[in-house]
Amino acid sequence: MAKILNLFAHRQTAAPANLAPVGAAAAALLDGFSIEVMPRTAEKIEDFRTLLPADTRVYIAHIDGTPIEDMVATAKRIRAEGFPVMPHFPARIIRDRAMLGDWIARYQGEAGVDQALLLAGGLDAPKGDFSDSMQLIETGLFDEAGFKRLHVAGHPEGNRDIDPDGSGVRAMQALRWKADFASRTDAEMAIATQFCFEAAPVIEWADMLRAEGVALPIHIGVAGPAKLQTLIRFALACGVGPSLRVLQRRASDVTKLMTPFTPEKFLTDLAEHTAAHPGFNITNVHFFPLGGITRTAEFTGVFGGSRPLAATG
Repeated sequence: MAKILNLFAHRQTAAPANLAPVGAAAAALLDGFSIEVMPRTAEKIEDFRTLLPADTRVYIAHIDGTPIEDMVATAKRIRAEGFPVMPHFPARIIRDRAMLGDWIARYQGEAGVDQALLLAGGLDAPKGDFSDSMQLIETGLFDEAGFKRLHVAGHPEGNRDIDPDGSGVRAMQALRWKADFASRTDAEMAIATQFCFEAAPVIEWADMLRAEGVALPIHIGVAGPAKLQTLIRFALACGVGPSLRVLQRRASDVTKLMTPFTPEKFLTDLAEHTAAHPGFNITNVHFFPLGGITRTAEFTGVFGGSRPLAATG
């Protein structure tokens, strides 16, 4: 996920796409979607209330090198506009327990934050005492601070940083550990995943988690509308697996090379599977606005049906 964010930091300039309504098949799945921003991309949005439905959860990605002051200021601003915010806590850029405690205190005291996405962070080597999200959890600091919601990262198509051999064994062990922790805590927990482009591998992965006893809700990562070339570049850099073939097939059609790719088929397939399988563990959608926040927000409004935006007064 960290590789996604490092590339994402250089985007967010695209204009809104011209999207035709495609029906309400995925309205239930899109209800309660979340979206990812960073301090410097959030600065380009005058008021999030003009773009997002009320109470949309806004993740704030922490790229290595971003001052904590900028992160907290962004959280405070977006909270003031009425949105719950979920800042990233990348373990490998947090030096020690004292720094982690300071971040938690700043977010809580200055911005009223009570939820966090915990992840390793993707650096080749830790900058301090922490190398993974489990170590952050084990400090007990989030529990002591009364954080109500903790999300952890998931990788439906594998992660070579975690499992260099591609087996997925270590990733599954980590998710089992987190699911066990969730059963022993009052915090609400969920898995927020890397983006994918094809429903079948995602459904297979979600079913595998359930079979392995990992019953955490899954917030599936979805790439927002963007140029095909942009998405292919992100996908290759971030290790997207089998679902990359969706983009490769589209790239072979020269008539589609210059038109934005939108994720309606992926979402429709997931929505249809969810409707046919009550209790399916993919419960929410999390958007990576790789082609721009405005473009992604417009897509959710068209694809998910008409929803009122928060008041702007």
